[in-house]
Amino acid sequence: MRVSGTRARAIAEEIAGTLPPPRHAALADFRADGGAIIDQGLVLFFAAPASYTGEDVVELQGHGGPVVMQQLLRRCVELGARVAEPGEFTRRAFLNERLDLAQAESVADLIDASSVEAARSAARSLAGELSRRVERLVAALTDLRAHVEACIDFPEEEIDPGDRREHARKLAAIRDSLDALLAEARQGAVLREGLTVVLVGRPNVGKSSLLNRLAGDDVAIVTPIAGTTRDYVRATVSLQGVPIHLIDTAGLRASGDEIERIGIERTWRAVAEAGAALFITESDRTPDMEESAHLARIPADTAVARVVNKIDLSGSPAGREDAASGTVLRVSAKTGAGIEALRGWLLDAAGWKPHGEGLFMARERHLIALEAARGHVTTAQGVSQAFELMAEELRLAQRALGRVTGELSADDLLGEIFSRFCIGK
Repeated sequence: MRVSGTRARAIAEEIAGTLPPPRHAALADFRADGGAIIDQGLVLFFAAPASYTGEDVVELQGHGGPVVMQQLLRRCVELGARVAEPGEFTRRAFLNERLDLAQAESVADLIDASSVEAARSAARSLAGELSRRVERLVAALTDLRAHVEACIDFPEEEIDPGDRREHARKLAAIRDSLDALLAEARQGAVLREGLTVVLVGRPNVGKSSLLNRLAGDDVAIVTPIAGTTRDYVRATVSLQGVPIHLIDTAGLRASGDEIERIGIERTWRAVAEAGAALFITESDRTPDMEESAHLARIPADTAVARVVNKIDLSGSPAGREDAASGTVLRVSAKTGAGIEALRGWLLDAAGWKPHGEGLFMARERHLIALEAARGHVTTAQGVSQAFELMAEELRLAQRALGRVTGELSADDLLGEIFSRFCIGK
């Protein structure tokens, strides 16, 4: 149990007695108001500002168990503490400048990481990799702004053509660095968010078998009876560290069965919310009118691949075919033929590209801020002959980058970010 704030030390002394020196652990009895022992465990004291939150922090490490923890929590509250809000410890660390906003968000990303790669990327963000890259860009913008605004302040001075060329060179370098950072941030966002993929098609084409093959487990019921799947069946797989959220759905057909009809309605809702769709058939022929109607109903901005399943029965070769009309994947959910090509398409649909070890975690708001900064830098390149306009675009670019690390963050944004943390972080 963690207690942070000006009364943390006094509360801990009431519970555990004399505290050890800062950053040392000691065995102690945790006592209730009358002196009865609640638990026995380790007590650690971290003196401000050398603590997670930047305040005095005490950690009580007991044996656990909900009843014991509730007694210990109740005792802390009796002594003047209150239960922390979600993310409040990390929010205090941000407000006390122990972490910037990008690092604070990476704490939640590290906890929620669904793969080893995602955890490593979140750890790099927590260590400040994204923040350092942004700070270098801000420093470059500040340097360029100083030169440009000096030209504005002293208009009587003759502007050396070499100065204009140097401004253009620095702007181009900033734009190149922003492009590289944005590309890496997009990959970090893919690692964090992954891709939601819905499996659609007529009954008995092998959707559930394909889900089981990709998941490596029998997560969906498979029978020869049409319409076995009535509701969503979900599974998440990790492909090169990217979480792929698979949704098996009810087979598409006209049905008088009320439960099956509701399942089909849910299928289309899942399709509308997904980032990609696998339209599964068991024949290599051109889709008939009913299948064409189903394909046409999938949103235009959804990545779609037509998966021809059961090639072990038809004798068709396994593999992937990309054409103007779309991607066709020939697979066998039974034997596994063609599954690697399918996994490759899923990574393509997620926007994943091979990367080195330096990838960091990123969020949608980071992408928006970086894209805004790049847009202002691009505009500045176009108005470089008008110093006043150029200076304003550079200021706006710097302001957009400040939103990544939290230098410019509204209270409502902070509330939204930290409300998503678990209590105790």
